[in-house]
Amino acid sequence: MRSLLLVNMLAIGAVALGLNTLVGGNAPEQAHLKTLREGDLVFQHTGGEQGRAVQLATGSPWTHVGILFERDGQWMVYEAVGPVLYTPLDEWTAHGDDGHWTAKRWTRAEEKLDPEGLARLKKAGSRFKGLPYDLQFGWSDERIYCSELVWKMYQEGLGVELCAPRPMRENTLGSETVRRVMQDRYGSTPPLDELMISPGALFDCPELRTVVEH
Repeated sequence: MRSLLLVNMLAIGAVALGLNTLVGGNAPEQAHLKTLREGDLVFQHTGGEQGRAVQLATGSPWTHVGILFERDGQWMVYEAVGPVLYTPLDEWTAHGDDGHWTAKRWTRAEEKLDPEGLARLKKAGSRFKGLPYDLQFGWSDERIYCSELVWKMYQEGLGVELCAPRPMRENTLGSETVRRVMQDRYGSTPPLDELMISPGALFDCPELRTVVEH
């Protein structure tokens, strides 16, 4: 009798655990999503030689950034990956190392990112849609890279310079990986005075505050 009672108790516990996992197992993830708002910047680590070169050159672990918008009830990341496009947040997350990402918000978002402000931000980004990725990190609008896209959307749409672009020469360019990538991209004459904005520079921008660390 006691054995039967023990088996029943274990069975009930297993069912309860299963229900808890089913109902509440994604609660932390859902909490993160509820914290987000349109216009947030999302940062992640990406692999590959370019990702490693960006980390070494900028001294930051962050190698990719996009901007969040909601479409048809789903969170989407507007990003420059060649071409510029919308990517579902869960798919975007899977592209990073270990699914880790951080969301940051403009410090004046509550005041300025009303429906009108968001419309201006989206309009500023729309002209870049479909542009190819800029492997040479130039500042023109013919091609565009991830952090340049986000910076220009805020600057053109809202008149906000999140932080100042810096010449390429101000990055740390001496490592073997960085030199190899630069040789592949520019040959013997890299544009050292070209203005650039990196994901790491945006991440450290005092105009942004962290709202989600996932």
